[in-house]
Amino acid sequence: MAVRNILNKRDEALHKVCKPVKDFNDRLCLLLDDMAETLAKANGVGLAAPQVGVLRRVVIIDIYDGNGIHELINPEITWRSEETQRVQEGCLSCPGEWGYTIRPKKVKFKAQNRKGEWYEDEAEDLFAQAVCHELDHLDGHLFLEQVVEFIDPSEMEQE
Repeated sequence: MAVRNILNKRDEALHKVCKPVKDFNDRLCLLLDDMAETLAKANGVGLAAPQVGVLRRVVIIDIYDGNGIHELINPEITWRSEETQRVQEGCLSCPGEWGYTIRPKKVKFKAQNRKGEWYEDEAEDLFAQAVCHELDHLDGHLFLEQVVEFIDPSEMEQE
């Protein structure tokens, strides 16, 4: 395993639509393991493959709830609640930039695991926010496009 470089928002790879994963092999497992190590070192909640320069539909999320890392390969949101949440958000590819976004309070999604097996799950609160944020990366979008109000980093310490 290795820590990979996290791309900055100016990098072209972050603005491209990712291709589906077709080969569930050792190379994919290495990518997932490297992404997990990279996420842990960066103290982040989620990481999408394009953030480490790989234009594939791969996301990992760890909301530190004791359930470990969620691996979502070829994920799709299948349902979004009408109820929303106004949440503080940042991104490992946009260091020092923070803002409030409006995200669904709950989502349901389907994805594949590292063996290629499909599964369905639902997410709420921070997990739902992270699913939406990371899946946006797979379509070439940054959270900055979702921000309804930017936050000065000094204001965050007061909250």
